[in-house]
Formats: sequence, C-alpha cells, structure tokens
Amino acid sequence: MIGGSDRVEEAGAILRAGGLVAFPTETVYGLGADARSARAVGRIFLAKGRPADHPLIVHLGDVSWLERWAVGVGKDARLLAEAFWPGALTLILHRAPGVPDEVTGGRETVGLRVPAQPIALALLNAFGDGIAAPSANRFGRVSPTRAEDVLADLGDRVDLVLDGGPCQVGVESTILDLTADVPQVLRPGGVDADALEAVLGRAILRTATGPSRAPGMLTAHYAPQAVVEVVAFEHVVVRAAQLLEQGLRVGVMSSSNLTIPGVAGLGSFTTSRDYARELYACLREADRRELQVVLAVPPPATGIGVAVSDRLRRAASSFSLEDEEDAT
Repeated sequence: MIGGSDRVEEAGAILRAGGLVAFPTETVYGLGADARSARAVGRIFLAKGRPADHPLIVHLGDVSWLERWAVGVGKDARLLAEAFWPGALTLILHRAPGVPDEVTGGRETVGLRVPAQPIALALLNAFGDGIAAPSANRFGRVSPTRAEDVLADLGDRVDLVLDGGPCQVGVESTILDLTADVPQVLRPGGVDADALEAVLGRAILRTATGPSRAPGMLTAHYAPQAVVEVVAFEHVVVRAAQLLEQGLRVGVMSSSNLTIPGVAGLGSFTTSRDYARELYACLREADRRELQVVLAVPPPATGIGVAVSDRLRRAASSFSLEDEEDAT
C-alpha cells in the first residue's frame, strides 16, 4: 500500500493498468490516474467523492509534453513554463484533441503543470504521459502533505501510495487562466502574482470571478472537522476567552508567537512560507486533538501569504458553530 522511490516502476505499471497511485508533489500529495483513460479518471472521482464536473490538473514530466495536451500554446505560456516549471504553477490552456471530458469537466480547456518533486517526476517519466491528479483526500477536506494523511483519508481506495516525506510548499499550485484576453489567477498558490507579472511584463487579474473553472475555487473547501475562524491578531485573545467560556475546545495558529492559557497552540510561524508548509498539518492536528474551534490569525497578504489567507477563508466558510451543533 505504501512505498518509496524504489516502487516508482511498480507505480507506473499500476497506472497503465488503470489503477490509482498517490504521489508526492512539492505542493500537496496527488491522487493520480492515467489522464488518457476516462475509466481510470472516473476512479479518482469515486475515491474522493468529488463532483464529476470539476476539472482535474494534468501533471506532465517535462515542458516538451505541452503540445500533447494543449493547442494554441502562445508566447505567454512558454515564458511562464520556462520561468516556473518544474514548479507550483498550473496553466489553463485550450485542450488538445483526445483529452477526455472526464479530465476537463467537459470544458474546452485543460490545466497543466510540471511538478518540482523528484519522485513525482520519476513517476511521470516511468509512466510516459500525463497523470491526472487532484489532491489525495476526500473532496472538500484538508489536503494531504504527508503520506500518512493520504492513508487516513482514502485507505484502500488507493492501490499504492508513494512516500516522499512532507511536501515542501504545503499549499496547492497557483492556477493561471491563459485563455482569456487578460491572464487571470483562478486560485492563488505557490507562485505569487507579482512574480507572474514580472515574467509577463504586464498586469494580470488577481481575483477570479464567475462560476468555478478550476480546482479549489469553491467558496467552502480545505476544511477540517473543527470550525475555523479567521481572526485578526488584536482580537484573538478576546475571541478565545469567549469560546472557552462556552466550554469549547479551542486551538490557535498564527504568524506571530502567541500563547493563550487554556488554548491549544497549533503553530506559530516566523514566515509565510513556514505557515504555508505547515498549514494543512496543523488543521489535521486540530482534528486529531478533537478541537472544536481553530482560531487562525492569517499571515500578511503578500507573496504566498495570499494563498494561505485564501485557504483559511475557504476553510472558515465550510462550517459554522450552529452547523456543528446541528450535526451532533
């Protein structure tokens, strides 16, 4: 069920046979299937409990594979691929003939990226073609950044889990739509908008509008069982006191050193990079400790801090205390 880099060839054979392999990337662990096989991709949706109209990202082993999966690849896509691949950037492009509807959610576009993780690249090259891979967790829940997280969420729904240790980025890739007149960030992630604009030499749209066109655009997503509340640093002590007064089990995570009596410390992060790397592990730890509320003080809204704040906001949208009480 679980193995390391020595089982990459076996993993490639499982994919060729239509199976599912969870594998590490620099962002989060992915649940991979043969992106050419509608039947194999269908197993991803069943394993995750994911709606079938949600598009998947296709992972490539090299930038030279781009034309296998996309048409009309222009200057912008080539500049960005040269600058950020392998890396935490997904490009939305017009799909090539033969890309299954099951991968694109029926859309005429496809999301592509080359991951910056040795085991992921070894698997892709052993398999020899694109691997469709959303995060390896139950739909809507906290993304996995360790192999044991995958097993906890999916168990025997996965044929093999490749263990590459903790993910180094910790939040998902940035998704940039290049099919519109002006490039648009559909999901902030491991590559920040300033860096994208520097390469393109012009401004991009930094906020997505309209219906979901890519993974991670739902209002409620990335949520633990605990209720998440996003709180400003100057208000967190008062809010914690209110929750403790109600007899609730409370945890806190912050970009600043913060100790509150009676409140479980889940993480205090020196940099936004550290916050991103440990974010999902901390949310999972809250559930292991059976906390009822997580108070999250977001990092500064610059660089990867934008992605961290986005994930916290979506996690906070998933539940309210009233919902939690109604469910028990």
